[in-house]
Amino acid sequence: MTKYIFVTGGVASSLGKGIISSSLARLLQARGYSVTIQKLDPYINVDPGTLNPYEHGECYVTEDGAETDLDLGHYERFTNHATSQANNVTTGRIYQSVINKERRGEFLGKTVQVIPHITDEIKRCVLMLGKKQKYDVVITEIGGTVGDIESLPYIEAVRQLRYELGIGNTMIVHLTLVPYMSASGELKTKPTQHSVKMMLENGLQPDVLVLRSEKPLTNEVKKKVALFCNVEQDAVIESIDVKTIYEVPLKMLEQKLDIVALRKLQLDANREIDLKKWCDFVERVKNPNGEVKIALVGKYTELPDAYKSISEAFIHAGAELNIRVKLEYVNSEKITKENVVEKLGKMSGILVAPGFGHRGLEGKITSVEYARTSGVPFFGICLGMQCSVIEFARNVLGLAEANSTETAPTPVPVIDLMSEQKDITDKGGTMRLGAYKCKLEKGSNAAKAYGKTDISERHRHRYEFNNLFKEQLESAGLIATGVNPDTGLVEVVEAKGHPWFVGVQFHPEYKSTVANPHPLFVAFVEAAIKYQQTK
Repeated sequence: MTKYIFVTGGVASSLGKGIISSSLARLLQARGYSVTIQKLDPYINVDPGTLNPYEHGECYVTEDGAETDLDLGHYERFTNHATSQANNVTTGRIYQSVINKERRGEFLGKTVQVIPHITDEIKRCVLMLGKKQKYDVVITEIGGTVGDIESLPYIEAVRQLRYELGIGNTMIVHLTLVPYMSASGELKTKPTQHSVKMMLENGLQPDVLVLRSEKPLTNEVKKKVALFCNVEQDAVIESIDVKTIYEVPLKMLEQKLDIVALRKLQLDANREIDLKKWCDFVERVKNPNGEVKIALVGKYTELPDAYKSISEAFIHAGAELNIRVKLEYVNSEKITKENVVEKLGKMSGILVAPGFGHRGLEGKITSVEYARTSGVPFFGICLGMQCSVIEFARNVLGLAEANSTETAPTPVPVIDLMSEQKDITDKGGTMRLGAYKCKLEKGSNAAKAYGKTDISERHRHRYEFNNLFKEQLESAGLIATGVNPDTGLVEVVEAKGHPWFVGVQFHPEYKSTVANPHPLFVAFVEAAIKYQQTK
């Protein structure tokens, strides 16, 4: 029977439930158990696809085209296991499903209520993963904090599941904050006690407490928490700040979180664990042989979580090459032709980031021009690739009015709306989403990076390279080196004669994991290292 672990949070948000869930999954995997993780998000949006990154950070995209919470990126990076639509559930999707069933008459005239109809739908979504594919353990992270009005139906659904599946088949990990009061020099456990009390009021007793703290927890603190919160002392786990999130599984291993979990779930805890490759990776991240500076040019630079998958992909690539990538976030709105050298002149590589809309676009285009003309390695992702096409059309072909129809009407639409998108008015879930095939040109930088010509990558966009300008651009030196074999849409462009200038319409960052760093990021960092050595 599939076992279920529920990860809840209390006291404050953003304590790292996603990292703890991912770390526990990695440890169980290392002991030979098959594990998947899902996220239950209490917001009413159907998915985060229409949310501003400042609201919720990066929108992550799965292979099957689901727009999801950024925590799914952590799940994939830690477990090296692809997630799907079923791994992210929102209140919006729950209510939408229940209302659709009511309209179809599936409730036979009954009054539709939060209990049992909403909670039944939540339980169905939780159990679906275990039924769709055989997993030993399904870890379910519940967004928000215990006590939030939005989270109550999820907490109630977990209470019911605990009763239905049995204590030995379920487990609750509760993550809370133990603040340090510098004035008195004390760690305070009262917030954790109140958070657990609130859990108990909702009918749930945590099995494991993970305590986030800036200072190490003493045995006295652990004993006190165990006593007041009804948990065993070895089930009180310290989660302290570390240099890299990839160190967290090792910290959890030291405190035997996986052993406690397996014991609670009545699974074999004596299986050998194999974390050698993971330990080697962490060692390279913490102790690299050098450093390379790369600029990330975007318009959400005040919130690094907006580019979470990109920054993590650079960590993976850096570890692969045993070097630290020092990522400099550069606001594209503040880049002009007059200051571009000042902003980017010390960089050994320039990545122009994805995004939507006209804000900051001209700064991105100026950054592309600087990279192209100065020979600095360039990597453009999604809108970054589109900016490289616009820049080339303007400054090499002399088409001064070249632009994307996303930002303004233009007589030279080198980037244009896909034909199948022109009659769509809804914003949510209507873009080109998920994995699509791409055929790479032999000998191109992209093909060299992948080591093959047939690839598949994930997409999230509405506008495309306009093939009406393809011949003109290629004759001037901007070559389409990657094309979708089914539609003919351009996926990759490269500048002829430039050491490393690659723009991709897809999002390679989504597929980069600890076990498999993305080859394009590795190749780009390698090019940046070579450029740095020649400076």
